[in-house]
Amino acid sequence: MTNHTTDIERWELVALIAAVVIVLSPIAYLLVSSGVKPPPIESRADFVGSDACKRCHEAEYAKWKGSHHDLAMDVANATTVLGDFNDARYTDPYNNSTSRFFRQGERFFVETQGPDGAPGRFEITHTFGAYPLQQYLSPFPGGRLQCLNIAWDVEGRRWRRLPPYDVNDPDDWLHWTKGGQTWNVMCAECHSTRLTKGYDPETGEYRTTWFEIDVGCEACHGPGSEHVEWADKPPLARDASADFGLVVKTVNLASDRQIEICAPCHSRRFLLGDNRHEGGALLDLMAPELLREGLYYPDGQIFEEVYVYGSFVQSKMFGRGVRCSDCHDVHSLKRHKDGNALCTQCHRAEAYDTPKHHFHKKTHEGKPSDGHLCVKCHMPGRIYMGIDYRPDHSLRIPRPDLSAEIGTPDACSAKGCHADKPLAWSIGNYTTWYGETRKPHYGSVISAGRSHAPGADADLIRLAEDSLLPGIVRATALDLLRAYPSPAVDACLARALEDQDALIRYTAIRSLEHFDAKTRLQRIAPKLYDPVKAVRMQAAVMLSMLPENRLRKDDREAFRKGLEEYREAMLYNADLAPQRYNLGNLAANLGDLDGAVAAYRKAIEIDGRFYPSKVNLAMLYNAQGKNLEAEVLLRGVAAQEPELYEVQYSLGLLLAEMGRYADAEPFLSVASNGMNYARASYNHGQALLALNQLGRAEREFMKALSLNPLDHDAFIALAGLYLQSGQTDKARALADRLLEENPNHGPARELLRRIGR
Repeated sequence: MTNHTTDIERWELVALIAAVVIVLSPIAYLLVSSGVKPPPIESRADFVGSDACKRCHEAEYAKWKGSHHDLAMDVANATTVLGDFNDARYTDPYNNSTSRFFRQGERFFVETQGPDGAPGRFEITHTFGAYPLQQYLSPFPGGRLQCLNIAWDVEGRRWRRLPPYDVNDPDDWLHWTKGGQTWNVMCAECHSTRLTKGYDPETGEYRTTWFEIDVGCEACHGPGSEHVEWADKPPLARDASADFGLVVKTVNLASDRQIEICAPCHSRRFLLGDNRHEGGALLDLMAPELLREGLYYPDGQIFEEVYVYGSFVQSKMFGRGVRCSDCHDVHSLKRHKDGNALCTQCHRAEAYDTPKHHFHKKTHEGKPSDGHLCVKCHMPGRIYMGIDYRPDHSLRIPRPDLSAEIGTPDACSAKGCHADKPLAWSIGNYTTWYGETRKPHYGSVISAGRSHAPGADADLIRLAEDSLLPGIVRATALDLLRAYPSPAVDACLARALEDQDALIRYTAIRSLEHFDAKTRLQRIAPKLYDPVKAVRMQAAVMLSMLPENRLRKDDREAFRKGLEEYREAMLYNADLAPQRYNLGNLAANLGDLDGAVAAYRKAIEIDGRFYPSKVNLAMLYNAQGKNLEAEVLLRGVAAQEPELYEVQYSLGLLLAEMGRYADAEPFLSVASNGMNYARASYNHGQALLALNQLGRAEREFMKALSLNPLDHDAFIALAGLYLQSGQTDKARALADRLLEENPNHGPARELLRRIGR
């Protein structure tokens, strides 16, 4: 081995993983058009319940009654329970177990697999939803309500197993008796009004309460006591300037303000605290997700169950002021019109509701066809929970050519319309109808960024700084730039810190780990005073990586307040593994290693599949000299996530540090082949050199140089291999080639000086 073997002893990528995932997850998002949002409204109003609204708003109440909001949750009784509990039996096709649904008087029960894997009897106390499925809740110790994984198919009038279908192990976090199906954390906040989660991070118990069991009037309008007080006054005594005593304004709202009322439930997100339904800035309450892989396709189409918000804010409709209420009645939730009449409220029927535009007939082979409907092309959806079809609300123009380029769904074959036709058929017809011209789409750039394609950073910078693009797209591009550290990227991040959009500021802050300490202090410290809570929190977390005495004295109080806001949000969500993990990262930043270990262990206890905690815990164990414990953790993650090449790399580095090169080599080989990362190839070459596999080591060093010609360590290692094996001519040729490519290559010039020409 050369004297550069110490590189193997560095946990390079584990440290990178630690820096990357310390952020608040998921990412927060605020719309560009609104600028800085006002602070939450200070109100002394109390909740009064939906029935108090009925006497003045009878028509609205009648629409709401029986709506999905009204039926979001209820006490289980003969009226609310839709499923067959008359000693009905259901055999699960995925684990071949049989469950029995039955009644005892007025009470409802199910016999099914319990938390220990054995059959048990569980009472059903609440219904959950009403269409197309109705789920059922059962009380468990610690104040938990658990969602049964067998639901009632309302139209099919039968029991159905819900996904994920491969989860049958009672120790799995996603098993119906475990945390992934706990109503208190996964469902409650959006199916009830003024919910208080009441989670105790120390005991793991809940004292969850609600004011109204379903989504009532005050979920959108805010607590109503002041409005009722206003309404009870004689007409001439009412002060109209006080907005009728309403806490949340809901009339004549701009599109962004209206959608922020809906967003806390109709989005993929998590709350930063209990929703008090009092309005204010969206990011003071919640953190919505970006267009992340696993949630969205690279062009922004829905993949996982993400609910409407992240899709709709991508749309041209939203950008031009279209609101939820333009299509949906806000009280009944029904669409205002059926079919294309909904769209021709705004779009000219003679231009768009015609075969000259959509090229489809209303009948096909003598049968009715819906291919002419706008939603078939512009809102193709996906099925969730087995039977729940949900249209994509990004309202995009079909792009079969983009589907061919980056593997996204093609609207023509969605939901079986033309599933029997190849993609080339869709492209051919589309071209015939609409011509050859295609506008560039951000999906191509995001796809390249996700795969870490060389050179994608320039296009990602362009997306991030294009103010005409949706904020969620710009933020996604900014987030992907973290894989491309460079002066140009740093400059982009610095500009993003001053963006009008809070999401852009937030994303920029969490991407600044590449900045030196002085630049961090200059750039991030001012964001401790940002009007948006999520931005302040992230600023404090990023600054926690530095000693507090590096901050100006005037900023330290704001720093502590930001950290406290962050801790409160993480503790509120501490029943989830990622937030325990975030607390562990914060503790590690502040030098509390025991606290970090405890938090990582708790995250693993909550969800054994959450690997980031295992990786960072392994890093701490390594720092403490507990390499065997670190090895066990990393081997478990490598087996669980074989394509997570960064972990394969970290495990290989750990084993090499322990001198076990033969054990390390297979993991470093997988990392080198999978990561397209020069350093991984270099370290694999070092392990091969230690094993005296000189031919393979030569190829790995050459691969490292092809990926990064300026990797001086790889050059020195390869040149040393040549010299030690008597291949001086190869060493000279290597140096000549690198000098031709980069005349300032110092090590190559020094090598030629030493060995002579």
